[in-house]
Amino acid sequence: MKKSLLAVALLGAFSGAAFAQSSVTIYGLLDAGISRDDNGAPAGAKTGLDSGLQNGSRLGFKGTEDLGGGLKANFVLESGLKLDTGTYDQNGTPFGRQAYVGLSGDFGAVNLGHQKSITYSIGEAVDPFSLGLAGNIDRLFKTGTRRDNAATYFTPNLNGFTGSVQYAFGEVAGDNNANRTVGASGVYAAGPIYAAVAYEKVNDPSGNTAVTGKKIFVGGVYDFGVAKAHAAYETIKGETSLTNLTESEQRVWMIGATVPFGASSFLIDYTRLKDENVGNADANQIALGYLYALSKRTNLYASYSRTANDGNATYNAGAKGATDKLFNFGLRHLF
Repeated sequence: MKKSLLAVALLGAFSGAAFAQSSVTIYGLLDAGISRDDNGAPAGAKTGLDSGLQNGSRLGFKGTEDLGGGLKANFVLESGLKLDTGTYDQNGTPFGRQAYVGLSGDFGAVNLGHQKSITYSIGEAVDPFSLGLAGNIDRLFKTGTRRDNAATYFTPNLNGFTGSVQYAFGEVAGDNNANRTVGASGVYAAGPIYAAVAYEKVNDPSGNTAVTGKKIFVGGVYDFGVAKAHAAYETIKGETSLTNLTESEQRVWMIGATVPFGASSFLIDYTRLKDENVGNADANQIALGYLYALSKRTNLYASYSRTANDGNATYNAGAKGATDKLFNFGLRHLF
């Protein structure tokens, strides 16, 4: 009996030593609420229960292994979930949010797989609504979402400065330009300041610049303590269609604020889009949001946005010149 106990103790000790430098974390976010969208379509307003209104619902696994000498192996597998139907988000892709493996060390980090786009990561940090709720800037900005077949390099933090470079393979036989994406960013984050610039170029299946495929995004946040000020600017260029290679251009501005007050946070932003090629095709959006923290991991939310279109614009709307009014409220829980 004593030998058996000793063997069990030794096995436990060796197992602990073998896995002491490795870790795997299971995490998630569950978000569901009521949404009402009146986008001016002839069918009328739509009201329903939606998933991921503040942030996309998800279930994730992330891990790291210490390889010695400051080198680590890392991975992330993250599924998007639709709580309203119990299905996968991202068109039913099992790990549609993120799926990558990589190495990190003194040199920075390299990740390979399905990852956030360069402009998406910057936009998420700059937007007072964090690219969620009714007021998120991505309703007029074009930040992209995630890139398949992507290799991304992140620099180490150099006194607050970091950078990244991303190359997403198009994987079209005989044409390395088709469906290819390249991007780069630079970020300064220290004290109350967050400032970033990003560039991304997305090619279409023919190897030309996609319709909204060339983007320069500049944004920042300044934390005054009592409130945060947000600002962003983006130029969006591309070809008007696959057959008409006339270049289009849009310019988008955003200013906003986040005001915390006890367990509450108030959000506001104003966004304007200017189309440089099409007359009477501009748009404006005003958005308001409210968050109430029930605990560190659970909060209630509500938001409202109004997007007004010129006569030739259809942003977020169901008809030319229509005004979109979007309201939602719900509950978010993290684990």
